[in-house]
Amino acid sequence: MNKKDERYLNITLKNEEQQDEVVISLAGIFKMLKKYFLIWIVTAVVIAGLVFGGSAISTRRSSNSIPLTALVSFTFDGIEEGKAPDGTEFDEYTIKNPVVIERSLTELGHSLSMLESVRQGITIDGIRPADAIDRITAYQSIYESGSSNALSAAQKMLETKYTPTQYKVNFNYSATGLSGSEAANLFNTILENYRGYFFETYGYNEALGSAVKAISYQDYDYAEAVEVFSTNLKTLKSYVDKLAKDDTARFRSNVTGYTFADLSETINTIQQMDIDLLSSYITVNNVTKDKETLINYYQYRIDALTRSMTVSQATLATVTESINTYEKDSIIIFGNGTDDTKTQSTVASDEYNKLINQKIEAQKEVSNAQQQITFYTNRITALQTATSATTAKIEKVEADLEKLSTKVDTIIEDVNKTADDYYENVAFTNGYNILVSASASSVHTSLSGIMNSAMMPIIIAEVLILVLYIGVATVMAIIAENKKKNYALAGRKESDDDDDDDDDDDEDEEKNEEVKKAEKKPVSNKKSSNKK
Repeated sequence: MNKKDERYLNITLKNEEQQDEVVISLAGIFKMLKKYFLIWIVTAVVIAGLVFGGSAISTRRSSNSIPLTALVSFTFDGIEEGKAPDGTEFDEYTIKNPVVIERSLTELGHSLSMLESVRQGITIDGIRPADAIDRITAYQSIYESGSSNALSAAQKMLETKYTPTQYKVNFNYSATGLSGSEAANLFNTILENYRGYFFETYGYNEALGSAVKAISYQDYDYAEAVEVFSTNLKTLKSYVDKLAKDDTARFRSNVTGYTFADLSETINTIQQMDIDLLSSYITVNNVTKDKETLINYYQYRIDALTRSMTVSQATLATVTESINTYEKDSIIIFGNGTDDTKTQSTVASDEYNKLINQKIEAQKEVSNAQQQITFYTNRITALQTATSATTAKIEKVEADLEKLSTKVDTIIEDVNKTADDYYENVAFTNGYNILVSASASSVHTSLSGIMNSAMMPIIIAEVLILVLYIGVATVMAIIAENKKKNYALAGRKESDDDDDDDDDDDEDEEKNEEVKKAEKKPVSNKKSSNKK
């Protein structure tokens, strides 16, 4: 654009009263926009960065104050009554057991120093069953109506009990220093690891306990070691038989390939083929590490069995007396209507049947005690009179004990794995479930979340900066244009003043010439008069 044409882009604002003019040059505005362009860009970038950083910090702080939430449920028998699978009172707060949290922290590589802050941050709220709420609402309506049944309704409200089967688990991780995604990952890991803890607590290990475990048979005499193996196998078989009875679907483990019936038969084989044969060999050949120590042990067993038998005999006598004096229920059977004959009979009650079962059990305990006392007495006699076993026989017993120990360890492990598989996939398949996992998306700590939250403040800030940029450029253009105008006006005034001075000088010269002419004229007239 030609500079001569720039004046045609000017906008002039006049004040009619004061005769002031404000000139706005579009070319000047563009010139100022160009001049301050770099400053505007830098300012815009800096402000956008500051707004984004502030939004990120604000989002992080606000998100950390929002707890993560998950939903879990329990569906095993007894939970409706507030009972755990083992019959004890159920405690939902085992979800945040320190053992579970420690496992989770270790698994994810976090410091164990935050264990307590994690535990304190977890809260558990039971979800009320719908039927309990309905009952309470109905009783409350009756109570508030003021009817004659109001007092009874109030009592019913107080008596209404419920046990949640679903729980909302919250995790406030603000004190842990973890990010939203890290906290969600840790929280879900804790909930998942609780599954294993649940099976450990209420599955195989709880039911069987430490009653059956591998023993260090080297710490016992040969006969004692065999007895310990035998006792553990009896306990193990009783447990397996109970599982087989409860297992109506005849469960076969995918881990071991065994059913509980298979395991029971294996245990029975070890008892008959290994335990009994080895025990007989030790007894017949008087195989012992220390004769006197073994005699003392047998005597200890005799004394303990004698005390136990005495108690069983007393129980047997009491139960027998109760049975003899018990009066059975009587019934009278009348004729078929053709005559008046009748028959009287007696029937046993449930209480009477219990007494009979108690008598049978007491008799069994007395009989077993007597048999064992006789066995140990004979063993003491044999040890006192017979010669000790040879080295070869001792070595054979030690080798057989080692084989027996391996078999017992193997069957215990198989029972353990099979039972765990059963509880996890059959008995407790829905015992504990994570219905809704915690999600980090709810806390908006990702880059996209921060951008979404910062977008509007950035737009507003950039618009304000743009308006300010244009405004400053316009004002500076106006100032520059008006300075130019003022300079032009000042130059024009000086030029006018010079012209006025030149006119005055000309007038003075003309006046001086006229004065000179006037002075010369009277002199000439005087000379002419003198001539006359």
